[in-house]
Amino acid sequence: MYTKVVSSLLFPLHEQLKGHASVAKMHQLELSQWHTPEQLAQNQLLQLRQFLQNIQQHVPYYQNLFADLAFSPSQLTDLSGLQALPLLDKACIRQAGDSLKSNLAKDLTLFNTGGSSGQPLQFFVGKERKSHDIAAKWRATKWWDVDIGDKELVVWGSPIELSKQDKVKRWRDRLLRSQLLPAFAMAEADLARYVATIKQFRPAMLFGYPSSLSLIAQYAKKHNCDLTQLGIKVAFVTSERLFENQKSLIEEVFSCPVANGYGGRDAGFIAHACPHGGMHISAEDIIVEIVDPHGKVLPAGEIGEVVVTHLATQDFPFVRYRTGDLACLSTEVCPCGRHLPMLESIEGRTTDFVITADGTAMHALSLIYVLRELPSVTEFKIIQESRLHTRVLLVTDDTYSEACQSFIRNNFRKRLGDIQLDIERVDQIAREQSGKFKYVESKVGVSWDYA
Repeated sequence: MYTKVVSSLLFPLHEQLKGHASVAKMHQLELSQWHTPEQLAQNQLLQLRQFLQNIQQHVPYYQNLFADLAFSPSQLTDLSGLQALPLLDKACIRQAGDSLKSNLAKDLTLFNTGGSSGQPLQFFVGKERKSHDIAAKWRATKWWDVDIGDKELVVWGSPIELSKQDKVKRWRDRLLRSQLLPAFAMAEADLARYVATIKQFRPAMLFGYPSSLSLIAQYAKKHNCDLTQLGIKVAFVTSERLFENQKSLIEEVFSCPVANGYGGRDAGFIAHACPHGGMHISAEDIIVEIVDPHGKVLPAGEIGEVVVTHLATQDFPFVRYRTGDLACLSTEVCPCGRHLPMLESIEGRTTDFVITADGTAMHALSLIYVLRELPSVTEFKIIQESRLHTRVLLVTDDTYSEACQSFIRNNFRKRLGDIQLDIERVDQIAREQSGKFKYVESKVGVSWDYA
């Protein structure tokens, strides 16, 4: 009964007060997920045409680009026409600056993300995009027979969430029955406290990084903490690649299925797994292309880079945006009956743990956030050679200063302890053999064997 009150009354009121249209959008998505592939494609084309016409009129960057290419959105006859536009990457967005803002945009929120490439990026998000992402996530949540208002325990590390623990947010989380635990701290005492919190809170769902939830699960298993009778229905994981051993461990310890999600602050809520295992794309809002290293679009079944066009980003458009992630479009039809297209073989989204000087396992994002706070750092890689020795490779612009150097040293040592820290400014940072950029490399590894 409480969940019903929250999902049908309190949360809709909350979204209305924030100026979000997420409730109406979610109801639309619950209907459209059952549309035929032809209906979905036709709706995508209609929305794409409207989206491109809007940014042609109101976004200076695309006004100029479309004019240079003699590109006319009104003449688009199928989705392949999108390929006439160039790919968009982080460098393009940084260079374009405010010319990517719509002249109609208002109430934009500034976001920072390093993404999987290790290149910091600042961009803006409007209320339409927020509403669509909330609605897509809400729909996927309901696939697993849980809803907003059911008890949710979140293990997360983003400073956007962790820095907003003010009185209003605490009351909101209390009403929504959502509890947040920091993913940065993963010492044995922290894990013991997290397990105790889970046992006391008895959540209906977990949400977090697969590495963090699997680390908690490993601790619980090692210390014979039985979490199988808590009534947890599902563990939602995202932001990292989900490995099979992590999935098996989480399912065993918490006695619930694991639902993988794929997306990002920049690219949006791209895809989510249903109970039948299909990784369904939020196709009503997002067009996904898979491209080879030369930008050529690949057919379903072939692995390449994920490129996203988000149709709810007219305030600050993401058109053919390169995510840096590797995947392929599925050729299968999901037995769940939804005709939303599917992704498979999602590769390369791995965020490592690093080990502090005293042996504590710590989420590497706590170091990444330090570097991406500095606009002068255009690219980075963190290499942990040993517990007491870490190297940081930096590609910087000419505004990088001694103050930046001190900021990095002070913050890294706060997190890692008394270590040797080598900061090396370089012209470029080599990619992996796969072409993927690995922004954190720990040669130490996490010890799962707690005494």
